[in-house]
Amino acid sequence: MEKRLLNILRCPVTHKGLSLARREILGRLNAAIDEGRIVNHDGTALDEPLSEALVTDDEKLLYPIVGGIPVLLEGESIRMDQLE
Repeated sequence: MEKRLLNILRCPVTHKGLSLARREILGRLNAAIDEGRIVNHDGTALDEPLSEALVTDDEKLLYPIVGGIPVLLEGESIRMDQLE
């Protein structure tokens, strides 16, 4: 994802900045998805691993990137506290 685009994107819920999720975060998240422990804001269980995602600056919310396009919809957001 272009750095210029990342500088202007904001979380639609908190209005915090967004950055690409680190490999470590994606690994932990995908392990939890495999275990069936992750749901999005709408309550839908995730069943496919994420190859890319954006995370808020405070690392509380994550948004999937599908086909190179960030899905910045509140209902698709993933609370990171599910990894605790």
